[in-house]
Amino acid sequence: MIKRPPPRARRPHLLWLLVPFVLYIGALPFVNRVEPVLLGLPFLFVWLLAATLLTPVAVWLTWRGDHKGGRSNE
Repeated sequence: MIKRPPPRARRPHLLWLLVPFVLYIGALPFVNRVEPVLLGLPFLFVWLLAATLLTPVAVWLTWRGDHKGGRSNE
């Protein structure tokens, strides 16, 4: 009889790792403009700054989901 590997556990918290990709690459064609100016900065610069600040939050949410699911390496 052929042994099948155990079914993979669902890990929806890994979807948080798509946030940086979408912010940097997916939305870039839509935000690539100078106007409006926010805080004296072009919109694209503000968008990239916000994406940079949100990336660690997305990674932390993924890490937290792994630890709550009992997948800790520690």
